[in-house]
Amino acid sequence: MSDIRTRPASPADLDAVLAFWKVAAEGTSISDDRGGVELLVARDPEALILAERDGVLAGTVIAGFDGWRCHLYRLAVHPAHRRQGVGGALLRAAEERFLRLGGRRGDAMVLDRNESAHPAWRAAGYTPEPQWSRWVKPLA
Repeated sequence: MSDIRTRPASPADLDAVLAFWKVAAEGTSISDDRGGVELLVARDPEALILAERDGVLAGTVIAGFDGWRCHLYRLAVHPAHRRQGVGGALLRAAEERFLRLGGRRGDAMVLDRNESAHPAWRAAGYTPEPQWSRWVKPLA
């Protein structure tokens, strides 16, 4: 949709993003705090992409690239803006970023229990890889 604008987040956006995730994101992460998001934006200022409609935050995605792999996190669309092209606009912006950086394949962190998101990921061309499991260890 042409009324959706995507842009990188700035440090001034971080409080709004954290509040937004409480409404729009499924689940929480250990780094869903001001310090964690500040580190992300300081290290990679274009990784956190926002979608706005009429100046209102409608969605987010983190498009992280470590020089080898392209990772998508925190694709979240406000409930009032779902099924209106916001998620697609965010994924296009993330994929364009990856291509500019030399990325060759995107992978996404998608909760198994977030079944309402699975059709959107499939429609965008992503498929689950059942042979992989995510292994984590909190460091702090």
